[in-house]
Amino acid sequence: MIDKLESFIVLAKTQHFGRAAEELGVTQPTLSAAIKQLEDILGVMLVRRGSRFQGLTPEGEQVLAWAQRITSDARTMREEMRAARFGLSGRLKIAAIPTALAMTPMLTTPFREKHPGVSFSVLSRTSIEVLSMLGNLDIDAGITYLDNEPLGNVVSVPLYSERYHLITAAGNPYSDRPRISWAEVAELPLCLLTPDMQNRRIIDLHLAEAGATARPTLESNSMIVLFSHIRTGKWSSIMPMNLAETFGFVEPIRAIPIVEPDASHLVGLVVARREPHTPLVAAFLEQARRLAADLGPMAPSKL
Repeated sequence: MIDKLESFIVLAKTQHFGRAAEELGVTQPTLSAAIKQLEDILGVMLVRRGSRFQGLTPEGEQVLAWAQRITSDARTMREEMRAARFGLSGRLKIAAIPTALAMTPMLTTPFREKHPGVSFSVLSRTSIEVLSMLGNLDIDAGITYLDNEPLGNVVSVPLYSERYHLITAAGNPYSDRPRISWAEVAELPLCLLTPDMQNRRIIDLHLAEAGATARPTLESNSMIVLFSHIRTGKWSSIMPMNLAETFGFVEPIRAIPIVEPDASHLVGLVVARREPHTPLVAAFLEQARRLAADLGPMAPSKL
């Protein structure tokens, strides 16, 4: 039953029999037979079928929620038994918004020192994708904004406040200023994250509050692309200070606080609200709480 439920979850996620079979490492007829057997056991149709996958039935949507809960409990049981015998081990899957990727070593490094049998996968995702992946059990934990858009049914640990600076080369307009307004920033040739990123939506919001509109001359979903353009001296960007410091500019780059308004947004760890959590997730939550306590008032300068 657990295997059939896990197959059903993958099919619901991929919405394609062929891709689901490939992800599961089985043939498409084997997957189809497993779903049919699950339907026979439960006495309801789960999948609308035609020449290809056409979605879940209402009963299928109900079963999907149960399937995620049951397989999560089974996974927790297996991990608890393994941890009881051998200590914590396995792979912890994390997704983080691009502006928070630079702080993940503050969680992963001390965690692995304490639990050397654990390895990590760290992915860069939008805030919406982070929450979706949590709900679909594709990741164990996420790092995202906590105070700007609905989080849903999660446990969160606030880590730090993100404050925004103009990152620009010396000699560019406003580069010698101690601070700059959002309205003035809008006048510059900017390179920014793409509109699907929550950081960009936050920036657009604060520019609008100042009566300005972002007109970036370059957009990317990669922070590396933005930093490489700033290094040319011809582009500027709006970034959290802690992120800019991580890249350690050798060139004469200035980071100027943006005011009017002096905005900040809370970033933290999120995990799905399930009881009990797997041993890995429970231990990682505790690591995040220790980091939050060490950072104190969540000042970005401590990152």
